[in-house]
Amino acid sequence: MTGIFLLLIGFPGTGKLTIAKRLSPVFSAKIIDNHWVNNPVLGVLDHDLTKPLPKEIWEQTGKVRQAVLDTIVAFSAPSANFIFTHVGIQGDERSHRTFRQIANAAEQRGSLLIPVRLLCEAEELARRVAMPERRERLKSVNSEASRERSRRLQVLDPGHANALDLDVTLLSAKESAEVIHRHVQDLLRLQRT
Repeated sequence: MTGIFLLLIGFPGTGKLTIAKRLSPVFSAKIIDNHWVNNPVLGVLDHDLTKPLPKEIWEQTGKVRQAVLDTIVAFSAPSANFIFTHVGIQGDERSHRTFRQIANAAEQRGSLLIPVRLLCEAEELARRVAMPERRERLKSVNSEASRERSRRLQVLDPGHANALDLDVTLLSAKESAEVIHRHVQDLLRLQRT
């Protein structure tokens, strides 16, 4: 059986990790959270998490991500499932590069890549981003930056045949996970026929 690479793409506050935690036991999938990849680099910096980081920092996190993907390709069983989270921004080269890293690893393994765009209204995102528990995981906590991001930018659209767009504004993590689960099951059924 072919493994899946489920990629949850969305702005900070959309619930990528929360949804991934709901889906992980359903698919027996390991979660590769963007913070899990980024925090070894971000954790050594003195930064208050409210201002943008230097661009060069993201080159370092890209190296960590590639090392993780190379390890998955080289050492994980072909049937192993993975859920990735990614703050992808349309038109941003770094976001597209991250998507390509993950897509290339899926292709090398023969895994089914399923990108899911998690969309959310600006005010709801700003409310979620301001939650204090986000700071503990070195997550963005600037609600004004969240509003500005929603005003100016769009969530990465990889234009992939298996993609799902899901508005999570009014959905719980459980409801979101159920919709994604149905989408994955539909794709797996199509693949078998």
